[in-house]
Amino acid sequence: MTENTTASTVDDETPAGRPVSLDDESDLDAFVADADAALVEFYTDGCGICASMEPVLGNLARQLDVAVGLVNPRDDPPLVERFDVRSVPLFVAFVDGEPVARRADGFVSGDDLTEWVTAQVA
Repeated sequence: MTENTTASTVDDETPAGRPVSLDDESDLDAFVADADAALVEFYTDGCGICASMEPVLGNLARQLDVAVGLVNPRDDPPLVERFDVRSVPLFVAFVDGEPVARRADGFVSGDDLTEWVTAQVA
Protein backbone atom coordinates (compact mmCIF):
# COMPACT_ATOMS: atom_id res chain seq x y z
CA MET A 1 0.00 0.00 0.00
CA THR A 2 1.13 3.52 -0.62
CA GLU A 3 0.90 6.53 1.65
CA ASN A 4 -1.94 7.95 -0.45
CA THR A 5 -4.33 5.28 0.82
CA THR A 6 -4.56 6.82 4.31
CA ALA A 7 -7.61 8.98 3.59
CA SER A 8 -9.49 6.19 1.80
CA THR A 9 -8.67 3.74 4.59
CA VAL A 10 -10.09 6.17 7.13
CA ASP A 11 -13.18 6.67 4.97
CA ASP A 12 -13.67 2.91 4.47
CA GLU A 13 -13.56 2.29 8.22
CA THR A 14 -15.80 5.22 9.17
CA PRO A 15 -19.52 4.45 9.16
CA ALA A 16 -21.69 6.74 7.04
CA GLY A 17 -23.06 9.69 8.94
CA ARG A 18 -20.04 9.98 11.24
CA PRO A 19 -17.23 12.52 11.31
CA VAL A 20 -14.04 11.40 9.58
CA SER A 21 -10.66 11.84 11.30
CA LEU A 22 -8.13 13.46 8.97
CA ASP A 23 -4.41 13.11 9.65
CA ASP A 24 -2.93 16.04 7.77
CA GLU A 25 -3.25 18.64 5.01
CA SER A 26 -3.24 16.07 2.19
CA ASP A 27 -6.03 14.07 3.90
CA LEU A 28 -8.02 17.31 4.32
CA ASP A 29 -7.56 18.26 0.66
CA ALA A 30 -8.64 14.80 -0.53
CA PHE A 31 -11.63 14.78 1.85
CA VAL A 32 -13.03 18.15 0.72
CA ALA A 33 -12.27 17.39 -2.95
CA ASP A 34 -14.42 14.24 -2.74
CA ALA A 35 -17.43 16.05 -1.24
CA ASP A 36 -19.84 18.55 -2.79
CA ALA A 37 -20.12 20.16 0.66
CA ALA A 38 -18.08 19.58 3.79
CA LEU A 39 -17.62 20.90 7.30
CA VAL A 40 -14.22 20.51 8.95
CA GLU A 41 -13.51 21.11 12.62
CA PHE A 42 -9.95 22.10 13.48
CA TYR A 43 -9.32 20.92 17.05
CA THR A 44 -6.52 20.11 19.46
CA ASP A 45 -6.15 17.26 21.92
CA GLY A 46 -7.09 18.35 25.41
CA CYS A 47 -9.54 21.02 24.21
CA GLY A 48 -12.69 20.43 26.27
CA ILE A 49 -14.90 22.52 24.01
CA CYS A 50 -13.61 20.62 20.97
CA ALA A 51 -14.43 17.31 22.63
CA SER A 52 -17.91 18.54 23.56
CA MET A 53 -18.56 19.29 19.87
CA GLU A 54 -18.11 15.65 18.87
CA PRO A 55 -21.74 14.55 19.45
CA VAL A 56 -23.00 17.75 17.79
CA LEU A 57 -20.89 17.00 14.72
CA GLY A 58 -22.08 13.39 14.69
CA ASN A 59 -25.70 14.52 14.68
CA LEU A 60 -24.98 17.07 11.95
CA ALA A 61 -23.29 14.41 9.81
CA ARG A 62 -26.39 12.20 10.09
CA GLN A 63 -28.91 15.02 9.46
CA LEU A 64 -27.35 16.88 6.55
CA ASP A 65 -25.94 15.79 3.21
CA VAL A 66 -22.57 17.23 4.24
CA ALA A 67 -19.32 15.40 4.85
CA VAL A 68 -17.91 16.15 8.32
CA GLY A 69 -14.21 15.92 9.06
CA LEU A 70 -11.96 16.52 12.07
CA VAL A 71 -8.34 17.61 11.82
CA ASN A 72 -5.76 18.42 14.50
CA PRO A 73 -3.45 21.02 12.92
CA ARG A 74 -1.02 21.11 15.87
CA ASP A 75 1.81 19.29 14.09
CA ASP A 76 1.15 20.76 10.65
CA PRO A 77 2.32 24.42 10.59
CA PRO A 78 1.43 24.92 6.89
CA LEU A 79 -2.15 23.89 7.69
CA VAL A 80 -2.29 26.33 10.62
CA GLU A 81 -1.00 29.08 8.36
CA ARG A 82 -3.21 28.22 5.39
CA PHE A 83 -6.41 28.39 7.45
CA ASP A 84 -5.18 31.05 9.89
CA VAL A 85 -5.99 28.85 12.88
CA ARG A 86 -5.81 31.12 15.92
CA SER A 87 -8.22 29.30 18.22
CA VAL A 88 -10.06 26.01 18.36
CA PRO A 89 -12.55 24.75 17.67
CA LEU A 90 -12.49 26.37 14.24
CA PHE A 91 -15.20 25.31 11.80
CA VAL A 92 -14.61 25.74 8.07
CA ALA A 93 -17.35 25.09 5.52
CA PHE A 94 -16.27 23.92 2.05
CA VAL A 95 -18.21 23.83 -1.21
CA ASP A 96 -16.69 22.09 -4.23
CA GLY A 97 -13.38 21.78 -2.36
CA GLU A 98 -13.06 25.48 -1.59
CA PRO A 99 -13.48 27.12 1.83
CA VAL A 100 -16.54 29.40 1.80
CA ALA A 101 -16.97 30.34 5.48
CA ARG A 102 -15.41 29.92 8.89
CA ARG A 103 -16.34 30.44 12.50
CA ALA A 104 -14.48 30.17 15.77
CA ASP A 105 -17.12 30.87 18.40
CA GLY A 106 -16.28 28.14 20.90
CA PHE A 107 -19.14 25.73 21.60
CA VAL A 108 -21.92 25.98 19.01
CA SER A 109 -25.30 24.31 19.61
CA GLY A 110 -26.48 21.68 17.16
CA ASP A 111 -29.33 23.83 15.83
CA ASP A 112 -27.07 26.86 15.40
CA LEU A 113 -24.33 24.86 13.63
CA THR A 114 -26.85 23.10 11.38
CA GLU A 115 -28.42 26.45 10.43
CA TRP A 116 -24.98 27.98 9.76
CA VAL A 117 -23.77 25.03 7.64
CA THR A 118 -27.03 24.93 5.68
CA ALA A 119 -26.72 28.64 4.89
CA GLN A 120 -23.12 28.21 3.71
CA VAL A 121 -23.62 25.23 1.43
CA ALA A 122 -26.99 26.19 -0.06
